[in-house]
Amino acid sequence: MNSQLRVLHTSDWHIGRTLYGRKRYEEFEAFFNWLAETIIRERVDVLLVAGDIFDTTSPSNRAQELYYLFLCRIAASPCRHVVVTAGNHDSPSFLNAPKELLRALDVHVTGSIPVNAEEEVIILKNSDGYPELIVCAVPYLRDRDIRMAEAGESIQDKEQKLNEGIRSHYADIAAIAENKRNKLGVDIPVIAMGHLFAAGGQTVDDDGVRDLYIGSLAHVSAGIFPDSIDYVALGHLHVPQKVNASDRIRYSGSPLAMGFGEARGNKSVCLIDFESGNAAVTVVAVPVFQKLERVKGCWKEIADRIKELSAAASGAWLEVVYDGEEIIGDLRERLDEAVNGTALEILRVKNNLKTNIILNQICENENLDDLNVNDVFNRCLLNHKIPDEQRQELLRTYQETLTSLYESDKKAE
Repeated sequence: MNSQLRVLHTSDWHIGRTLYGRKRYEEFEAFFNWLAETIIRERVDVLLVAGDIFDTTSPSNRAQELYYLFLCRIAASPCRHVVVTAGNHDSPSFLNAPKELLRALDVHVTGSIPVNAEEEVIILKNSDGYPELIVCAVPYLRDRDIRMAEAGESIQDKEQKLNEGIRSHYADIAAIAENKRNKLGVDIPVIAMGHLFAAGGQTVDDDGVRDLYIGSLAHVSAGIFPDSIDYVALGHLHVPQKVNASDRIRYSGSPLAMGFGEARGNKSVCLIDFESGNAAVTVVAVPVFQKLERVKGCWKEIADRIKELSAAASGAWLEVVYDGEEIIGDLRERLDEAVNGTALEILRVKNNLKTNIILNQICENENLDDLNVNDVFNRCLLNHKIPDEQRQELLRTYQETLTSLYESDKKAE
């Protein structure tokens, strides 16, 4: 058995994700090139990918091509193993479909909980054929996998069952891993993977993190992970962070900024070195392959910032948030003129003044954040003086639309 072992932990690739209609395949390709070079340069032995490989359950051909080309490239590198688990954005059946073929390349895929729990615990061997690592390849645990629904249960009951189900699953898997390690007779590390929301986890606005369980927070505590696990490689939250200040329980975070709310955040992957049973973690920064920037303020502040970016020959994608006091009817036209002839591209424009004027006409000291989707729709109808008889029908149709969207999201998950 090698006395040293190096593991790289990453997650939340979201291959195929667009940003306000803009495709990002060049960014994903640049990231995979960087990641492959990093794996070779840092002499990584095992690569772990903790969920949300793709952004949707039906990834495009181009997204699939990037994924499989990368796996083939790593299989041909000195990196001995790749372990991939599904996230809540992934289709379990889609990820599982080529798993037997990928296993021949030492790529281990867990798209869903296997019938035999033993299959969820993988023993990885070094180049000499000796065991060097045990990985509990736990995918995103879906509601139906970990609890029995009962009529009349409250949200609190549901959340308690979800937490108990997750805790029980990790306890069972850790026990299997410990039993395997004892049978091997060698003191090798145990890593658990997961795709979940740990209590106290940090998120940012517009980061694309989707609720895991509808109607429940289901934020689990760090205590669900048994002490026998030497490192926990988590996915789902896009901000790189420790869980409960523990060096051994971490989110690697997404490698790309998923929205403008993450534009100023740092992206990274985690390198874990195991030597004599101890884990040492190094955070490796991921380069920015496409700069994003949120430009916010009155018109002068926005115009000045665009001039600064243009003078620096920036090719950033911009979200412009106007919150000045002047009513500007031709805001979009002004912005298009400001970026004309530059490498800048405006992907989104938010006119907060216009929204707040509509709301303030109805109720003072209130802004959009104070209202839910039903409140906003109803107040827009009132603002436009829609007659009562028409308003009721429009409200009913609106509710049907929301229900349809909710059911579509539920099926996609």
